[in-house]
Amino acid sequence: MSEPQETVETRGDERVDLLKMDTDGDGKTDLWAADTDGDGKPDLFQFDTDSDGKVNVTMSDLDEDGTPEQVVEGDGGHPPTP
Repeated sequence: MSEPQETVETRGDERVDLLKMDTDGDGKTDLWAADTDGDGKPDLFQFDTDSDGKVNVTMSDLDEDGTPEQVVEGDGGHPPTP
C-alpha cells in the first residue's frame, strides 16, 4: 500500500501549463511550470526525475519571488495535464 501524498498549496484553482519540456532528450515531458491564478507567471513547478512519466517532485512558489514555499514528493495533488 502506498503512503498518502502531501498536497501543496497553490495561488489559485486553475492550471495553465506555461512550459512543458523534455530536458533529458528522451521524448517525454519531465518539467512542467504552471500558472494557477491567471496572472501569467508560473507558481507551480513539477519534475519527473527518473523518466518514468510520473511527477517525482512538486514545488509551489506562493509569493512568486523565486523561492519555493513548499517542496514535496509526488505531484502534490496537482497532476500535470496530458
